[in-house]
Amino acid sequence: MTPDQIPQLLKQVSYADPRVLPEDPKEVAGLAALWASVLADVDAQFAMQAIGIHYARSPYPIKPSDISTRWQAVVRDRMQRDVDPAPPVDPDNESAYRHALAAHRRAVATGQQAPVEHKALTSGPAAAEAERRLKAFGSYVPQSVDEVLAAYRPRRAARIAVIREGRPDALAVSCPVETCRAAAAAPCTRPGKGYTRHQLAGPHPSRIDAATRAAA
Repeated sequence: MTPDQIPQLLKQVSYADPRVLPEDPKEVAGLAALWASVLADVDAQFAMQAIGIHYARSPYPIKPSDISTRWQAVVRDRMQRDVDPAPPVDPDNESAYRHALAAHRRAVATGQQAPVEHKALTSGPAAAEAERRLKAFGSYVPQSVDEVLAAYRPRRAARIAVIREGRPDALAVSCPVETCRAAAAAPCTRPGKGYTRHQLAGPHPSRIDAATRAAA
């Protein structure tokens, strides 16, 4: 805001809260100077709207910091969503490039231009190709790497084999057997002597049934 816009802003505030404006003209001038300093970077229309929002939610007198803090949050959100696209100028012209980039950032920060955001591949050939590649991976590593690591991760390899055969993955659910109660991904066990437990070669039949129902 410019200093000449502050008196109108303070008048707007006084409509909702007469306590804000002192009677002494000198005090009013000093108050206007303070507000002008705090709100120098704030858009005038935004400041006017912030007054209404403040008094709709709070019975306390508004301070210039209430408006500037709200403005900074809006600017921060805009800049975080903006990808800072390359300016449409010759990149070898460093001065023009920097000037155009700064102008874009100012326009986004002040709301004159919407942030330029990343766009996800949601449709079309590119999206279909991305989906195909993700399915080929099946996880964070390629399927071929999974096969090499199978000897070192027998439990995981067994689960993958079951899934590929179209059978339900019993370890995807917890075991319902009272004497087992193995958590999801953990193998089924049976009680041993004392407090020991013995791991079973495969899941309990009831667990397989539970996985079948969950898959359905």
